[in-house]
Amino acid sequence: SIFLGSGVAMILITITIGQLTAQINAANCMLDFINNYFMLFSTYVSLGIEFSGLLHSVYLVQLLFAKITGIPIKSNEPPRSAVQNIFFWARVMLSLAVLGFAFAVTLGALFEGKTTMWGSVPPGASLFIFFILMCLVGLMEGMQIA
Repeated sequence: SIFLGSGVAMILITITIGQLTAQINAANCMLDFINNYFMLFSTYVSLGIEFSGLLHSVYLVQLLFAKITGIPIKSNEPPRSAVQNIFFWARVMLSLAVLGFAFAVTLGALFEGKTTMWGSVPPGASLFIFFILMCLVGLMEGMQIA
Protein backbone atom coordinates (compact mmCIF):
# COMPACT_ATOMS: atom_id res chain seq x y z
CA SER A 1 0.00 0.00 0.00
CA ILE A 2 2.94 2.35 0.56
CA PHE A 3 4.23 1.83 -2.98
CA LEU A 4 0.86 2.37 -4.68
CA GLY A 5 -0.81 4.69 -2.17
CA SER A 6 1.97 7.25 -1.87
CA GLY A 7 2.42 7.83 -5.59
CA VAL A 8 5.90 6.27 -5.86
CA ALA A 9 4.66 3.83 -8.51
CA MET A 10 3.29 6.69 -10.64
CA ILE A 11 6.52 8.65 -10.26
CA LEU A 12 8.62 5.70 -11.42
CA ILE A 13 6.32 5.00 -14.38
CA THR A 14 6.35 8.66 -15.43
CA ILE A 15 10.13 8.86 -15.23
CA THR A 16 10.64 5.58 -17.07
CA ILE A 17 8.18 6.23 -19.88
CA GLY A 18 8.33 10.01 -20.11
CA GLN A 19 11.98 10.82 -19.60
CA LEU A 20 14.33 7.87 -19.30
CA THR A 21 13.41 6.24 -22.61
CA ALA A 22 13.79 9.52 -24.49
CA GLN A 23 17.18 10.19 -22.91
CA ILE A 24 18.46 6.71 -23.73
CA ASN A 25 17.26 7.00 -27.34
CA ALA A 26 18.80 10.44 -27.68
CA ALA A 27 22.13 9.27 -26.29
CA ASN A 28 22.45 6.33 -28.68
CA CYS A 29 21.04 7.74 -31.91
CA MET A 30 20.93 11.50 -31.64
CA LEU A 31 20.15 12.38 -35.27
CA ASP A 32 17.50 9.69 -35.73
CA PHE A 33 15.86 10.78 -32.50
CA ILE A 34 15.63 14.43 -33.51
CA ASN A 35 14.73 13.93 -37.18
CA ASN A 36 11.04 13.05 -36.88
CA TYR A 37 7.70 14.87 -36.79
CA PHE A 38 7.09 14.31 -33.09
CA MET A 39 10.31 16.17 -32.25
CA LEU A 40 9.23 18.98 -34.56
CA PHE A 41 5.92 19.15 -32.66
CA SER A 42 7.67 19.08 -29.28
CA THR A 43 10.07 21.80 -30.45
CA TYR A 44 7.15 24.07 -31.35
CA VAL A 45 5.46 23.35 -28.01
CA SER A 46 8.72 24.21 -26.21
CA LEU A 47 9.07 27.43 -28.20
CA GLY A 48 5.47 28.33 -27.34
CA ILE A 49 6.10 27.78 -23.63
CA GLU A 50 9.26 29.88 -23.84
CA PHE A 51 7.42 32.68 -25.66
CA SER A 52 4.60 32.65 -23.10
CA GLY A 53 7.05 33.68 -20.38
CA LEU A 54 5.99 30.94 -18.00
CA LEU A 55 9.62 30.14 -17.19
CA HIS A 56 11.09 33.64 -17.38
CA SER A 57 11.83 33.80 -13.64
CA VAL A 58 15.03 31.94 -14.51
CA TYR A 59 16.26 35.02 -16.37
CA LEU A 60 15.94 36.99 -13.15
CA VAL A 61 18.24 34.47 -11.46
CA GLN A 62 20.67 34.75 -14.39
CA LEU A 63 20.74 38.54 -14.14
CA LEU A 64 21.18 38.35 -10.36
CA PHE A 65 24.16 36.01 -10.59
CA ALA A 66 25.72 38.09 -13.37
CA LYS A 67 25.38 41.17 -11.16
CA ILE A 68 26.86 39.41 -8.11
CA THR A 69 29.83 37.94 -9.98
CA GLY A 70 30.42 41.02 -12.13
CA ILE A 71 30.62 38.91 -15.29
CA PRO A 72 28.72 40.50 -18.18
CA ILE A 73 26.18 38.40 -20.09
CA LYS A 74 27.39 37.97 -23.67
CA SER A 75 24.77 37.90 -26.39
CA ASN A 76 24.79 37.99 -30.17
CA GLU A 77 21.44 39.79 -30.16
CA PRO A 78 21.18 43.58 -30.28
CA PRO A 79 20.04 45.34 -27.09
CA ARG A 80 16.29 45.17 -26.46
CA SER A 81 14.13 48.11 -27.48
CA ALA A 82 11.82 49.76 -24.95
CA VAL A 83 8.83 47.70 -26.12
CA GLN A 84 10.84 44.47 -26.00
CA ASN A 85 12.11 45.41 -22.55
CA ILE A 86 8.56 45.99 -21.25
CA PHE A 87 7.42 42.69 -22.79
CA PHE A 88 10.40 40.85 -21.25
CA TRP A 89 9.85 42.23 -17.74
CA ALA A 90 6.10 41.64 -17.96
CA ARG A 91 6.81 37.97 -18.69
CA VAL A 92 9.29 37.84 -15.80
CA MET A 93 6.62 39.25 -13.46
CA LEU A 94 4.03 36.79 -14.81
CA SER A 95 6.45 33.94 -14.22
CA LEU A 96 7.17 35.11 -10.68
CA ALA A 97 3.43 35.38 -9.97
CA VAL A 98 2.79 31.83 -11.19
CA LEU A 99 5.81 30.54 -9.26
CA GLY A 100 4.70 32.32 -6.09
CA PHE A 101 1.16 30.95 -6.41
CA ALA A 102 2.43 27.40 -6.95
CA PHE A 103 4.79 27.76 -3.99
CA ALA A 104 1.98 29.06 -1.75
CA VAL A 105 -0.35 26.22 -2.75
CA THR A 106 2.38 23.64 -2.17
CA LEU A 107 3.31 25.03 1.25
CA GLY A 108 -0.36 25.28 2.20
CA ALA A 109 -0.91 21.64 1.28
CA LEU A 110 2.19 20.59 3.23
CA PHE A 111 1.13 22.41 6.40
CA GLU A 112 -2.52 21.32 6.18
CA GLY A 113 -1.57 17.67 5.69
CA LYS A 114 -3.19 17.42 2.26
CA THR A 115 -0.40 15.28 0.85
CA THR A 116 0.31 11.58 0.62
CA MET A 117 2.85 11.87 3.44
CA TRP A 118 2.24 9.52 6.37
CA GLY A 119 0.06 11.03 9.07
CA SER A 120 2.70 10.60 11.77
CA VAL A 121 5.18 12.87 9.94
CA PRO A 122 4.94 16.46 11.25
CA PRO A 123 4.46 19.33 8.75
CA GLY A 124 7.94 20.70 9.49
CA ALA A 125 9.53 17.41 8.48
CA SER A 126 7.38 17.32 5.33
CA LEU A 127 8.62 20.80 4.46
CA PHE A 128 12.24 19.76 5.05
CA ILE A 129 11.82 16.65 2.88
CA PHE A 130 10.16 18.78 0.17
CA PHE A 131 13.13 21.15 0.00
CA ILE A 132 15.63 18.27 0.01
CA LEU A 133 13.79 16.66 -2.90
CA MET A 134 13.65 19.98 -4.76
CA CYS A 135 17.42 20.35 -4.32
CA LEU A 136 17.93 16.84 -5.67
CA VAL A 137 15.74 17.60 -8.68
CA GLY A 138 17.79 20.75 -9.32
CA LEU A 139 21.03 18.78 -9.12
CA MET A 140 19.71 16.14 -11.51
CA GLU A 141 18.56 18.78 -13.99
CA GLY A 142 21.94 20.49 -13.75
CA MET A 143 23.76 17.24 -14.44
CA GLN A 144 21.46 16.51 -17.37
CA ILE A 145 22.23 19.88 -18.93
CA ALA A 146 25.96 19.52 -18.30
